[in-house]
Amino acid sequence: MILANKSRRLAAVVGAIAMLAVAQPVLAQEISESHVAAARAAISAMRTTNEFDAILPQTALGVKNELIQQNPNLESDINSVVDETAISLAARRGDLEREVALIYARIFSEAELKDISAFYATPTGQKVMDNAPIVLREIRQAAEIWGRGIARDMTQQVGEKLEERVGIERVTEGAATGGAATGGTADQ
Repeated sequence: MILANKSRRLAAVVGAIAMLAVAQPVLAQEISESHVAAARAAISAMRTTNEFDAILPQTALGVKNELIQQNPNLESDINSVVDETAISLAARRGDLEREVALIYARIFSEAELKDISAFYATPTGQKVMDNAPIVLREIRQAAEIWGRGIARDMTQQVGEKLEERVGIERVTEGAATGGAATGGTADQ
């Protein structure tokens, strides 16, 4: 479940980056509150910052573990103080949301942000988010197969050309890494 959520968020970020490639940056220095609100709606629709929800609890757990390991006799006090501190720091989560919204607002116009929100509210947008982990997994698999094929083909072609040029056989034998000899072809 955690991996699926991370993959969905990654898909949202990948989608946003793809949009960044074609979007014109917003040049205005001042960003209106309505523009920031549109950015917040877009990042909410894309679940862009959901993965950051775990930062505070994970940090608290790490601090607890470290301090308890150093001071096992203070476990109860450490747990109590870390929990209180984490709760007091939770309000700062809004700072991150605002910064992310400002980043989006600097890059996308208010109208573009509204379009992004509208898209992710559609059944197609939801399907993109829901199926992103599968798509990303299959893309990674395809890229790995393609990379192994490229490595194998490059090693073979370089070996053949070096053999022709310097007359030494098997110059590149074993040069490809990652089992290129057993991978797919570059055409895959």
